[in-house]
Amino acid sequence: MRLGRFCAALAACLPAVVLATTTPPPLAPEHIGVEKLPARSAHWAYLLDVSWNNYIDERVYVYDGDAGRLLGMMDLGYYGNFAESPDGKTSALAATYWSRGSHGTRTEVLEWIDNQTLKPRGELVLPAKRAQVGAITPFNLAYSADGRFLYSTNLTPTASVSVVDVAKNAAVAEIDTDGCVQAIPSALHRFSAICENGRLLTVTLDETGQEAARALSEPFFDVDADPVFVQAVPTPTGLTFISFLGDVHAVDLSGAAPRFDAVWSVTSGKDRGRWRPGSQQMLAFNAPLHRLYVLMHRGGPGSHKDAASEIWVFDVASHQRVARWPLHVAAHGGAIAVLATRDAQPLLYVATEKSALLVLDARSGRVLHTEAKLGQSLWYMQNP
Repeated sequence: MRLGRFCAALAACLPAVVLATTTPPPLAPEHIGVEKLPARSAHWAYLLDVSWNNYIDERVYVYDGDAGRLLGMMDLGYYGNFAESPDGKTSALAATYWSRGSHGTRTEVLEWIDNQTLKPRGELVLPAKRAQVGAITPFNLAYSADGRFLYSTNLTPTASVSVVDVAKNAAVAEIDTDGCVQAIPSALHRFSAICENGRLLTVTLDETGQEAARALSEPFFDVDADPVFVQAVPTPTGLTFISFLGDVHAVDLSGAAPRFDAVWSVTSGKDRGRWRPGSQQMLAFNAPLHRLYVLMHRGGPGSHKDAASEIWVFDVASHQRVARWPLHVAAHGGAIAVLATRDAQPLLYVATEKSALLVLDARSGRVLHTEAKLGQSLWYMQNP
């Protein structure tokens, strides 16, 4: 009797059990696609992360300073360098890759990146002599003014520059720079290199990318008494260097030969020798406001890589300091890189030693956005 009642009860439950264990309908398939970046803003920036803790995996971040938002990322390999084409459509990335990750056969690759999708669209293998130097300057890899050629610096330790014809996707020449380094573009097909004796070597190319002429300037700084940082900042007519003690050397490259402006200093009186510029990217410039931004720290000889505790702002026409902005070092660490956007209402990007990113109003110094941590080692930043 009891068995019959149990079987009847079980039969009554079976439909419910079957219903509860019915396989649900399959999920709709996901469709993976590639988003395109929106129209570029003057307030975007490229942030180059040298990834100090895992150097073979450097990155380039695309960041929107107005929105305070990361837009995308590009792989930069090992000791990579970065340059954007004059038309803004393509980024060139030159990097080293090893066949076994961190060792093995060395391959130097120049990759072309589509700036709308951030996807590679081609590459060129370069001779294994590219200068493996950190991304702290825009002049290790640089386009000619018309985008026809790309200049890549070499060091074996012989110094030279590889000239790449962009349209042909081919290295068409190697220019011996006689111990001078970097490739600072000027005119149409011309570049300059800074020399260990304080001079500038200027090389002019013909239409095929071969050397047509060269000239050597007089020394424009004393390499023993007060050398300049190689991390010069571009200006509309050339570039500006700063020395270890804070002397400003503006160079005009718009003419047939380099012209050196009168030297002025960001330090004077009791500040001279006590306050110094330093770190990785210590200069930023905004042409519409005529402003030069300098990362400054208290320190003596040998402190030229120390992070900054203040940003000093100068009018480049009057050579007067117009602002002095202390940094919240306890919270974010000292500043190691600075970048000003190019427009008349500029933003100032500041990267710190604790991997924080600050976005400031470049006119007032007011902090607009803060990223507590972005990447590992933002040593260099560049304008689109």
